[in-house]
Amino acid sequence: MTSLLFVSFVALMLLRVPVAMSIGGSVVLTLIYAGYADGLYIVPLQVLEGVDNASLLAVPFFILAGNLMNLVGMTDKIFNFAMALMGHFRAGLAQVNVLASMIFSGVNGTAVGDIAGLGQILVRAMNARGYPVDFSAALTVSSSIMGPLIPPSVGLVVYAYLANQSVARMFLAGFAPGVLVGISLMIFNRIYAKRLNVPVEPRATARQLFLTAREGLVALVAPAIILGAILTGFTTATEAGVLACAYALIVGAAYRQLTFAHIWKALTDTMQMTTVVMMIIGFSTIMGWLLAIEQMPQYMATAMLAVTDSRPVLLALLIVFFLIIGCFVEGVPAKLILVPILLPVIDAYHIDRVHFGIIVQMSLLIGIATPPMGIGLYVVCEVARVSFEKVTLAIMPMLIPLVIVLVLLTYIPQLSLFLPNLVMGVE
Repeated sequence: MTSLLFVSFVALMLLRVPVAMSIGGSVVLTLIYAGYADGLYIVPLQVLEGVDNASLLAVPFFILAGNLMNLVGMTDKIFNFAMALMGHFRAGLAQVNVLASMIFSGVNGTAVGDIAGLGQILVRAMNARGYPVDFSAALTVSSSIMGPLIPPSVGLVVYAYLANQSVARMFLAGFAPGVLVGISLMIFNRIYAKRLNVPVEPRATARQLFLTAREGLVALVAPAIILGAILTGFTTATEAGVLACAYALIVGAAYRQLTFAHIWKALTDTMQMTTVVMMIIGFSTIMGWLLAIEQMPQYMATAMLAVTDSRPVLLALLIVFFLIIGCFVEGVPAKLILVPILLPVIDAYHIDRVHFGIIVQMSLLIGIATPPMGIGLYVVCEVARVSFEKVTLAIMPMLIPLVIVLVLLTYIPQLSLFLPNLVMGVE
């Protein structure tokens, strides 16, 4: 049954069937093949049970907060602030790309939202100053990886739900890895700058720096609201998402950039994205139920223990496995299918679940920038009007610093655990 389940799922994915439908179709096909055609009523029951969880209410509110802040002109303010800070350095606009994405990560929480929101501004500005369009597009995708690491993060909310971990602890664990990704890309830009014959921007005056900082720092209040409210116990993760939405509405009204059209677009975009995420979660629940019946988690744990009893070797196998999976399957469905299977494995090797969550998140995020199925590549091709082949070639060198950061995070757990342990104590 398990073989048919995965083979049919992969086949449907290769046929470009949407992820949720691929999962649901493979489950139904497997149940029929196993002789449970009369018991298909269990499918909708399991789907509804999968999404009937209070912790998942945080997902649509974080998505809505990001959409609202994107529509009220927050991206322009972030870009101007980053430009005033770093535009005068060598290859400064490339560094601005990374810094702006780092700031916007605390607002949006999704990589695709980062690309769609900042992508047009960054690529257009870089092209106007002589940067190759393929380099600009590739760097935009690479820097967007910080979005689902630096809180808030939809992907980390989903992992916290799957692994029965605190959302606040996962958010704190993602902060340092996100900053490390930004630093690694800035180092790459500094080295690569020798190949770029582009002009250096004039240094911003003290007044320009103050004015752009005053507006740009408004964006940084959003993650402070979310983390502060959760860590102080003032709100749950869901209620913190509501506060972030309220803050976005207040900012939009204060800058007189909030219209009913903006609100309507933010609501419809949020509804569409949330529907897709919840459908994937629901159908993945029935797949997990079927795998549990087949005792796949237990078999996986036994097989891993038989292959190696070394934790470093197991971690190496896991990051290679997730890097490959990330090239073909998006982050949320990959987590929903694989995390419940692998939790008994990491528990057997005494690997911290929060640390494992960051490894999974980072590994799958690299997949959005990796062909053939990297969704970030396809989004930026539309935004920048550049061919997929050119972006693919341009992004290959940028994967090197990203993989280096992944290896460091994997084998130095304190890089991701020191902040949650410091703030919330050691579990």
